[in-house]
Amino acid sequence: MKPLSARPTSREVMEDAPVIPVIVLNDVAHAVPLARALVAGGIRMLEVTLRTPVALACIEAIAKDVPDAVVGAGTVRSAADAQAAALAGARFAVSPGYTRAVGKACHDLELALLPGVATGSEIMMAQEDGYTALKFFPALQAGGTAMLKAWHGPFNDVRFCPTGGITAQNAREFLALPNVACVGGSWISPADALASGDWARVTRLAAEAAALPRG
Repeated sequence: MKPLSARPTSREVMEDAPVIPVIVLNDVAHAVPLARALVAGGIRMLEVTLRTPVALACIEAIAKDVPDAVVGAGTVRSAADAQAAALAGARFAVSPGYTRAVGKACHDLELALLPGVATGSEIMMAQEDGYTALKFFPALQAGGTAMLKAWHGPFNDVRFCPTGGITAQNAREFLALPNVACVGGSWISPADALASGDWARVTRLAAEAAALPRG
């Protein structure tokens, strides 16, 4: 893996590996062993979604105890979310949509942001604010690979991370596109593996994801 600066850019976050795991944690005790298992498999950009009451504590634990991981916060919907994530030790943020308030907060915090977009207008607004590494969400429901192919003409300077409905089975189809830098998916950290502490399975899934080819 390439060395990273203390504050990676949005492009560095997206281009580090073919897959960014979308992680939902309900138990702080799972955070560190999960992160270590993912890093052991070659995946170090870890999106911990702010969907559970323990998410910030999980981000803090990973930031403190797994130095080889680059932990980020997902489901960032407000400036307050961005501030809390940064205080917990997050080094990047992922949002399900885009607002200028979230964009400004992340810029001021020097927190790399992957803003969520689903329309051409949202892409243009994010670009106006300096963002060209974007999350396409929800990818399957918003048009999938056909939409990304259509966007490649007018937005050929933008790179995307499709998230939402991406699986081990369809990831290759998305990664083959020239405007896709990586995909986001939850299959690398399945809930049943977390519940049973099957970290070897997580490492195997991460290694398979890290080996996926990109276009």
